[in-house]
Amino acid sequence: MTLAPTHRNGQAVWSDTQLLYALEEVVETELNRHLAVAKEWMPHEYVPWSDGRNFDGVMGGEAWAPDQSKVSDVGRIALVVNLLTEDNLPSYHHEIATLFGRDGAWGTWVHRWTAEEGRHGIVMRDYLLTSRAVDPVELERFRMAHMSEGFESDNQHSMLHTVAYVAFQELATRISHRNTGHHSGDPVCDRMLARIATDENLHMIFYRNLLGKAFELAPDQTMGAVRDVVVNFRMPGHGMPGFERAAAQIAIGGIYNLRIHHDDVLQPVLRFLKVLEIGGLGPEGLKAQEELGLYMGGLDDQATKFDERREALLARRRARAERS
Repeated sequence: MTLAPTHRNGQAVWSDTQLLYALEEVVETELNRHLAVAKEWMPHEYVPWSDGRNFDGVMGGEAWAPDQSKVSDVGRIALVVNLLTEDNLPSYHHEIATLFGRDGAWGTWVHRWTAEEGRHGIVMRDYLLTSRAVDPVELERFRMAHMSEGFESDNQHSMLHTVAYVAFQELATRISHRNTGHHSGDPVCDRMLARIATDENLHMIFYRNLLGKAFELAPDQTMGAVRDVVVNFRMPGHGMPGFERAAAQIAIGGIYNLRIHHDDVLQPVLRFLKVLEIGGLGPEGLKAQEELGLYMGGLDDQATKFDERREALLARRRARAERS
């Protein structure tokens, strides 16, 4: 097959297969960079094993109760959401292995990424159960319900959309883990999630750099993909039981909300790649760039309104607490 794109209205048009081949060398470069900077770490070292004891059931231990947890209320909610998201790793692997392939640099990256992400679920579950941070029965029931539903990516139709999505999503996950640690109230939890967040940041850099190269090769198509992903962005755990309610509590708790999404996730990637400054675009690329800029402005306005409502709610809660 030819690696050269076809042309329409004077603009290059790449198929997914052509882009996969064209980006293979960049993937290899980014993979080697990643392997050079990623540090080995052991999940068991971040778990307070001495705090562990048997639960009720076949071992005849002590049933879980909320007062056994060292983490804050919002910390418990976010930890469950974060872990359930990590639990769907088999589905994520299937999605990206199908899109990116299992051979060459792409395949090596897919398997390496999966192995690294696997550690996150291991250490989080071990921490949660050993420290009795959350109800283990509820956690397992949620896991079964969530994984039984399966996962289908919003971007499975396009390799380019998938690369754009994970460039933002990996940063969103890093921010969510880091803020959960800060709000957990448990230094052990904070240290564990900081270690996970370091991995997520390296994953973000891999995909962000890959997205930058895609802009060089196929600027119009990449701009359209970024526009679509930003406008329709959803976290991968959106289908889990009770996600909407949990997301609202996480937003009010300052772990992840519109302001954080705008300021700490979307803007850093867009600024680094200078997405809204890219020139030489064709009509479709210019349209996508303009729509992206308008959306970001509107999202900033929405985030400001959310901040005002959140502050008013927190003020009422503080007043009630003082009265009581």
